[in-house]
Amino acid sequence: MPRRSSAPSRRATAKIKHCPGTESEDAGKAAACEGCPNQVICASAPKGPDPDLPLIAKRMESVRHKILVLSGKGGVGKSTFTSMLGWAFAQDIDKEIGVMDLDICGPSMPTMMGALGEQIHMSNTGWSPVYVADNLGMMSIGFMLPNEDDAVIWRGAKKSGLIKQFLKDVEWGDLDFLVIDTPPGTSDEHLSVNQYLKDCGIDGAVVVTTPQEVALLDVRKEIDFCRKAGIPVLGLVENMSGFVCPNCRGESFIFAPTTGGGRALAKEMNIPFLGSVPLDPRIGIACDNGVSFLDEHPDSPSSTALMSIIRQVREAVGEPLEDDEEIEDEN
Repeated sequence: MPRRSSAPSRRATAKIKHCPGTESEDAGKAAACEGCPNQVICASAPKGPDPDLPLIAKRMESVRHKILVLSGKGGVGKSTFTSMLGWAFAQDIDKEIGVMDLDICGPSMPTMMGALGEQIHMSNTGWSPVYVADNLGMMSIGFMLPNEDDAVIWRGAKKSGLIKQFLKDVEWGDLDFLVIDTPPGTSDEHLSVNQYLKDCGIDGAVVVTTPQEVALLDVRKEIDFCRKAGIPVLGLVENMSGFVCPNCRGESFIFAPTTGGGRALAKEMNIPFLGSVPLDPRIGIACDNGVSFLDEHPDSPSSTALMSIIRQVREAVGEPLEDDEEIEDEN
């Protein structure tokens, strides 16, 4: 069967292929449900439309663009890329940005965004995001833990419940971009966010990989998930594509692209290749300190690559930078 193109679309509402859906009378009972870890939950859950979906759609009316950051493989720098995407979007002071951390068992966004130790505040209109800049707010389960070292040991249903609360109860206000960081894989968190946003749409997903075939194996599965779930793929980013020496600024390859790397995979899967981001040790330092790497080191080749990717993502969702020269000068 020929591969179907994942050209960007403004709305994605298709259900997972073969899955009858949680609202169906066949949920948990159909042949496609055999072997699914959520089969028992779906079979015993109340049937019919989810009464919270209209509430989520109402809350999301004020969010213009919703972008998922995905990767089938852990350790490829997906959360790091999400944080830098948020910082980069926020450089446009006329835009309002939100970052939602759905990595429930490994929430690293509070550290990367400089908000470690903050707590969620509630008002009459809902949960208030934690703001790390005037136009950049975020939400994470990390703000809800009594101790930052506490493990979150939850099954799928409880994870899905929290994701629903993040979408339904957080008072984001008027946002231009909501960037959603997800854990590795194609499991509960991914299914839930796609299901809950089906009435208001997801602009698309940015998929992150590293050059070696071990990562590409899982990233292929993530792209296949997007196609089956009806999520447009905005493009593929190859992270850690080389090492940039902070002294001489020379570049050498650490993870060899034995099968062609991200560029070859994008061509194989018929999706846009957004670019390669070289390793820079200062990226890790910036994330540990909770500051924007783009602001701290604007002359790094990694910053140049990231800004090129940000421009392409904005163009893909119909929000091109109005003044490229000014943004470049600020960097």
